[in-house]
Amino acid sequence: MSFSNRILVGLASGVLLGLFLGERAVAVKWAADGFVKLLQMTVLPYVTVSIVSSLGRLRYEDAKQLGLKTGAVVAALWLVALFFTFLIPLAFPHMQNASFFSTTLVERRPPFNFVDLYIPSNPFYSLANNVVPAVVLFSVILGVALIGAPRKQPLLDVLDAAFDGLSRATRFVTRLTPYGLFAIAATAAGTLNLEQLGRLQVYLVVYVLVALLVTLWVLPGLVAALTPIRVGEIFALTRNALLTAFVAGDLFIVLPVLIEASKTMIERLQLPDQGAVTLPEVIVPASFNFPHTGKLLSISFILFAGWFADAVVSVTEYPRLAFTGLVTFFGSLNVAVPFLLDLFRIPADTFQLFLASGVINSRFGTLVAAMHTVTVALLGACAMVGALRWDRRRIVRYAAVTAALTFAVIGGTRAVFTSVMNQQYTKDKVLAGMHLLHDTSPAVVRKWPDGSDLPAEGRPALDAIRARGSIRVGFLSDSLPFAFFNQHGDLVGFDIELAHRLANELGVQLELVQLQRDRFDESLERGVCDLVMSGVAVTTLRASRTTLSNSYLDETLAFVVPDEARERFTTWEDIRSRGALRIAVPNVPYYIDKLRVMVPQATIEPFTDFEATFTAGRSGADAIALPAERGSAWTLMYPAYSVVVPEPGTVKIPLAYPIARHDQAFAAFVNTWIDLKRKDGSFDAAFQYWILGKSAAARTPRWSIIRNVLHWVE
Repeated sequence: MSFSNRILVGLASGVLLGLFLGERAVAVKWAADGFVKLLQMTVLPYVTVSIVSSLGRLRYEDAKQLGLKTGAVVAALWLVALFFTFLIPLAFPHMQNASFFSTTLVERRPPFNFVDLYIPSNPFYSLANNVVPAVVLFSVILGVALIGAPRKQPLLDVLDAAFDGLSRATRFVTRLTPYGLFAIAATAAGTLNLEQLGRLQVYLVVYVLVALLVTLWVLPGLVAALTPIRVGEIFALTRNALLTAFVAGDLFIVLPVLIEASKTMIERLQLPDQGAVTLPEVIVPASFNFPHTGKLLSISFILFAGWFADAVVSVTEYPRLAFTGLVTFFGSLNVAVPFLLDLFRIPADTFQLFLASGVINSRFGTLVAAMHTVTVALLGACAMVGALRWDRRRIVRYAAVTAALTFAVIGGTRAVFTSVMNQQYTKDKVLAGMHLLHDTSPAVVRKWPDGSDLPAEGRPALDAIRARGSIRVGFLSDSLPFAFFNQHGDLVGFDIELAHRLANELGVQLELVQLQRDRFDESLERGVCDLVMSGVAVTTLRASRTTLSNSYLDETLAFVVPDEARERFTTWEDIRSRGALRIAVPNVPYYIDKLRVMVPQATIEPFTDFEATFTAGRSGADAIALPAERGSAWTLMYPAYSVVVPEPGTVKIPLAYPIARHDQAFAAFVNTWIDLKRKDGSFDAAFQYWILGKSAAARTPRWSIIRNVLHWVE
């Protein structure tokens, strides 16, 4: 059996084992990790020795030409990658969308530290910690310095011997590939989260098809159009390395194999310049430091995340995304992607989707990267020795085939998704279907005007609560997502969740008393309820009139605007420059006064009816001023709106629980309870579910044959 067939058998066997065992296949993860580490063991020394020895043999003129011509090849491939990246959104079907609050709206991430990434103060530390860009820069500087060294030959001989030893070691480890890929495939197939991948079906399908198009035709076809090397020859010499890189999801481990394959193809051209054969030894390690086509295709995730989270990146932003993505992708994708999500105001939570998609996309991205590496080596070497050919007929034919295949992939995918996907908006149903996280005893809900008939009580709140056997909690029914009625008519929300906790810990029944906004203070003063738990903002005026608990949550002042107006409210300067805007704001004096200071030319229009304000055509305002946390919840009900937090600076609004009749003893009790609930995670759990919209459903084991088909295990 050939080595390639053994690899395929190992891969297929691993997938079958993973499907059979499910999550129990993690038992062979040690073998998968060990194989990858064995492959990595020789790669960084190989890269260092290869760059230093290859550059050290060159003349300064040759080194300069190598940098210019190979740099031009890399830049051209960047343009190709960005072209296909920005075609990917064309395959996304049109869908109306909205999202829960995301901390990305209010948090900013620190910038990259490119100095630490690229400049090695200690090259041995960079080698030990696998800091590849710093190692490559050190090797390049040492190799260039060696060009002019008078007695360099003995060192070059030593490096040649080391290079030969590293190559032999790599070939020995490569023989274990069928077994290593078996373990990797079993682990991946057994632990893959199918539910997460179901949410990503649009992006996964489009990305995989584009990655295959670029790998199987665009890049090798470009080499065939510009050099005498044929597409079939490229795959014949690289298929094992491509398959290994794909399954392992690691380009680094196949660099030596790709270099040898590129050298073989250059040698078969029988070029007059014999030095061309060794050029891949320099080009591949040096170009590894730059973003490859597979990495740049990952920029498409930013466009998908914007489509997915209703924060679409406009076409006018593509140049900025291309430049910023190119620069940031010199580092780690797991650092660059959150940075780009933050930069383009896309919810940070979508990064979890990127991690989920990485299970598949990282493999196909690595496949593209491997072909990119071979393409750079071949085109760069041919450019150095003048072996590129510019045959107009071959280039036109290549362009025509590429255009036809691209149209078929992008257009066909969009047509399929448009016809089969359910494009009905459902996020409002998600919000309406939310329920309390924990099973609780039924509460008595008193809707207005019942609350006005409750007798006022003169004794301290804790004594009254114990005497009647219930705690009365006031609420405002339109305080989404803190207190609202779901589709079943149940009163739910962040603060209602905590109200049930409070009643349970006091060992009394919960009575929820609906209050009216315009009679809020009066009801509280009369003692209709013991406290109010309904997302009540702390204001100077309110603090002077009633006793408030300690703050339990901070909200952030934001604007809720029509989707098409989002870009016009990103900075305070832009907002002020628009002149006399009409801004609707809840009838809270603190909000009104703050906006009059921040946007002095705007016309402030207070309102009390949230639904009427959001209903199309009812408000007529340019924007609605609301905290971002609750504004995001309202956009789920009215997806034509988006939340924008202007920069620079944010305005924080603390929330607290008003205490009835200025009862200081009860206020002290509530403050202690808030502190306890902070520390036991109750507030955080409620925030994750009600504000961020994260599901609290119990995780079910991955599907497997041994559990779901044979029922051998539970």
